[in-house]
Amino acid sequence: MKEIYRRLLTGIVYVVILLAAIFLSSDAFDFLFMAFGLACLFEFKRMTKLKGYYIFTGYLALWWAFIYFINDFAYGQSIINVLMFLTITINITLLFYLFSKKEKIFTVVQKFIVGLFYIGGGCIFLTMIPYRDNDFAKLLIMGIFILIWVNDSFAYLVGKSIGKTKLFSSVSPKKTWEGTIGGLVFALFAAYIMAKFETHISLIQWLILAVVIVVSGNLGDLLESKFKRAAGIKDSGAILPGHGGMLDRLDSLIFAAPFAYLTLNIFTHVS
Repeated sequence: MKEIYRRLLTGIVYVVILLAAIFLSSDAFDFLFMAFGLACLFEFKRMTKLKGYYIFTGYLALWWAFIYFINDFAYGQSIINVLMFLTITINITLLFYLFSKKEKIFTVVQKFIVGLFYIGGGCIFLTMIPYRDNDFAKLLIMGIFILIWVNDSFAYLVGKSIGKTKLFSSVSPKKTWEGTIGGLVFALFAAYIMAKFETHISLIQWLILAVVIVVSGNLGDLLESKFKRAAGIKDSGAILPGHGGMLDRLDSLIFAAPFAYLTLNIFTHVS
């Protein structure tokens, strides 16, 4: 019971900080996720035994360039699309690692590239998502967080209640197909509600976005679980009492962010 209260308190503090940053200003949101990205990279670095501090320098340089400078260039969006392509390519490559039964030994260069794009790129695109039509769409980014939270919460509740069929027992033995489907159904319901408040995208687009976020988010969660299994650890860190590390908290969002950003861009061009 004490552990449940600790998890609940940590979760409330996390949500309050996040929502405060979103509604305070775009700069507060940007800097919060720059800091979250550094924390995730620190945990990834320790988990994969990546030596040196070059990964932090690379991430900060990439973050400052794409958040504050690239958009001012004539071909800024094209450069952003290149980063999006590289990030999604790395993520898809990591899915081969996730589903491979062979043990994979990453080289130092591979660890650097994976950390820079899988985590760094994910945080950058998560930061970019709310900037729509020269406006900071607070409800849009809040809606994306809600979709992840609803999916995670109801996947756990449904899985605990009726879950019997294991989803991927070799990586995450507690996850079930029933929980995964339950999380998706409730996330679609949350998307339906969000469409009534956030009108940057239509109801159909909200539902599509929910599917993209839930599917890619679940893959991101499984991927981080595989990294932890390979490292022989239960949590990526201990910064969040009762929840583990920052990467444990953001693994779904970080992996889903570039796919969500691509989906929103497609909506913009199709509209």
